[in-house]
Amino acid sequence: MKLTLKAVALASVVALASSLIVAAPAGSSPVSPPQQAADATLLGTWSLDTSRMPVPPGQRPTSVRFTFGDAGSHTWDVRVDIVYRPGEEVHSVSTPVLDGSSTVITNSPEADTGTFKHPAPNVLVMALQKEGVLVSTRIYSALPDGRTMVETAVYPGQAGAPVMKTNYFTRVR
Repeated sequence: MKLTLKAVALASVVALASSLIVAAPAGSSPVSPPQQAADATLLGTWSLDTSRMPVPPGQRPTSVRFTFGDAGSHTWDVRVDIVYRPGEEVHSVSTPVLDGSSTVITNSPEADTGTFKHPAPNVLVMALQKEGVLVSTRIYSALPDGRTMVETAVYPGQAGAPVMKTNYFTRVR
């Protein structure tokens, strides 16, 4: 069930490329850039649309919120708040430098360490580890409307084959 580093890297590149593609509206010029909202960056608070999660309704959390805040010096404050059901909540935090170096993640059931890169204002690439094992790679992309963020998650599935899932977030602030 182990994924090779090469397979995870390839899946991550495919996921990143997929998350950056935005179709042009019919009749638009292929050379004109898409209309940008006032804030198409990832900074801010995002709420997961749990109704669109690719898992059965009974397995979905009640709510998930991500907050990305600028901590200065190419560093972010990253907070993930998950409510599974009343009384069962997780509040994870990290303060990564966005250069791919290792960062401690506290209070996450999924990861204790991560690496983060911010290759464009609207893109964050995150690799997550638990006890020294790579558990997933995530790519977050704010769409040009500035109100929607897409998460592409790649992780080991059955028999070690990579699985790719997409989740959708709406900007809260």
